[in-house]
Amino acid sequence: MVQSRARISLNSSRKGRDQINPYLFGHFVEDIRDHMDAMLAYPLKDMDFESMDETYRGLSGSWRPYTNGKSTRYALEAAAALHSGHSQMVRVYSADDAYAGISQAVAVKEDRDGYALAIYARASVEIKYVAAEIVDTMSGEVVGSTRIDLVSHNWMHYESRLPVQRDCEHAEFRLYVPSEHERWLDHVSTGMLWLDHISLLPSDSVGNVRKEVLDMTRDLNAGMMRLAGNYISAYHWRQAIGPVYERPCVVNEAWGGWTNKYFGTDEFIQFCRELKVEPLICVNDGSGTPEEAAEWIEYCNGDADTPMGELRAANGHVEPYGVKYWEIGNEVWGPWQVGHCSAEQFAERYLQFARAMKAADPGIKLLACGDVKMEWNQTLIERAAEHIDYVTLHLYHGYNRFGMNERTPKEERYKAMVSYPEWTGNTIQELRQMFEASGRYAHLKLAVTEYNTMYYPNTIRKGLPNEHTLEAAVANAANLNELIRNSDLVQIGSFSDLVNGWLGGCIRVGDYYADQFRGKLPGWSGKSSTVYGTPTYYVMKMYANRDLGYVVQSHTECGSFNVHSQVPASPKLDDLPKLDVVACTNAAGDQLTIFMVNRSLESMITEVQLDGFAESGTVRLLELTADDYEAINNVHQPNFVDYQTHELSYSSGQVICQLRATSVYVLEICENRKERYDD
Repeated sequence: MVQSRARISLNSSRKGRDQINPYLFGHFVEDIRDHMDAMLAYPLKDMDFESMDETYRGLSGSWRPYTNGKSTRYALEAAAALHSGHSQMVRVYSADDAYAGISQAVAVKEDRDGYALAIYARASVEIKYVAAEIVDTMSGEVVGSTRIDLVSHNWMHYESRLPVQRDCEHAEFRLYVPSEHERWLDHVSTGMLWLDHISLLPSDSVGNVRKEVLDMTRDLNAGMMRLAGNYISAYHWRQAIGPVYERPCVVNEAWGGWTNKYFGTDEFIQFCRELKVEPLICVNDGSGTPEEAAEWIEYCNGDADTPMGELRAANGHVEPYGVKYWEIGNEVWGPWQVGHCSAEQFAERYLQFARAMKAADPGIKLLACGDVKMEWNQTLIERAAEHIDYVTLHLYHGYNRFGMNERTPKEERYKAMVSYPEWTGNTIQELRQMFEASGRYAHLKLAVTEYNTMYYPNTIRKGLPNEHTLEAAVANAANLNELIRNSDLVQIGSFSDLVNGWLGGCIRVGDYYADQFRGKLPGWSGKSSTVYGTPTYYVMKMYANRDLGYVVQSHTECGSFNVHSQVPASPKLDDLPKLDVVACTNAAGDQLTIFMVNRSLESMITEVQLDGFAESGTVRLLELTADDYEAINNVHQPNFVDYQTHELSYSSGQVICQLRATSVYVLEICENRKERYDD
């Protein structure tokens, strides 16, 4: 069999004028489905007893009875003063000579220093203490326990450490009055325990984020982290600041369930600072007001002597956060969005928000909600260009663009998915032409604040989670190449999503797959604590950790392929290059980085001509590949698809690479054989 060949010719002396912005490799967090449950370190649900007793009468949400008493009673009652949710009442009868309390299924990891256990409780005066323990439900072994003495009949906050001796996937947390507790004479006012809050947090959590998630996110070198998504259009920021007990439990109007009150503005900023990334916050222009958005900016950026700055300081953060990037509007053009409106209406609304927000802090940069439909963008910039710094795009790529489904031949579907950069390039080119049409628009830049493959929109997912495949990673890598090629105009990117959420989350916690429309569906194994990355996670890591300065001129000679769309397509889908390439130099000009995505279904030998940049030595090649483009990582094989690093020798100013089918490569070459590669 004759192997395909390709040639890449570089001209490192011809480089772009604009430096590649590290914000191009950003990510974003969104309160969607199980995104927050997966990202945050709390193993317990319904910590404020916010859910109703739909499953077990008298017990909130995920909580279950833990008692051997025949008379034990449970009821949901009013929360403590200023608190939200409910209080959980447990009525214990001494005559039962029984233990009585509540329990919840959890998965825990070994923590010899002890989970931080916090409860907010009150009890009848004769109840002096409660026991807390974690038990392996398969063996009955107690893997961790502690005791909390109750010192007041009134509501009080209590803390303890609950050491856990080993990992336990099938565990149960129990909080109860033990049977060995001193007995009392049952009466109308005796034996009552009220619980308003219970939480567990492992000792290695950072803030309230899982250490494993934080470590994996840090390795992404994201540059920028976005707080946004559909939920933001009905999100009121003041509801998620201050003491967590006093934060209200609010329905997530975009996705159902509860909005997570444990990850508000202050926690988001702490997360960004731990990662050393720039925060980007999208304001609520759906049900919110310009005044509310301006106050959010003052809360983040105002001095401590301003009204909102004083509130921030009272919450423990005296110094301003200095959040520079603010987004107005999240998919406002979509009927699913709270505040959905026409382009004309949004332009007027945008101006109101922009003026109020700039008045709060003139130094901020503003992003305006754009669309892939140019009529929207034209209306927006005609009316508001002078008040816009970036126009945003959400670029999802799936079968619906081609009229394809699972009955379409597999190879045709593959070729359609890896044509992602052609679609992105077509949209960017249309906006480039629009911006170049008038001097009023010359300052405008693009921010692709959401992008990913999305194979099937809003449907039940059965079988293979396509967004987790090597195929999706190849498509996303080629799309990143297109963003880099246009980095003079595209300066911000946010991959969708960071953790779980819908199927696109590149960091996976456990084996749940949350469909956008129907919610969480059980996965394969029940290994809920395993944390791993999808193949696209490794693409993002490969790209963002390179030393990039400027795009340099390159020319690729290779074979081509066609995409047979079932519906009229916007970009040209004939003669697409099998090898998608973009080349960059670092700011110092002494290192070349070449991103090569082999989109074909066959391997190819590729010659890289360096054009005098370097003559001989050793290069580094990063390779993301597998034998099957539908290969995925999962809880059983979390590192099945991961990139490997190879050292290659070259001479005569030419590097020969063997590129496997449906794979992603990064080639790094130092000038004059200097070995200074970044990790």
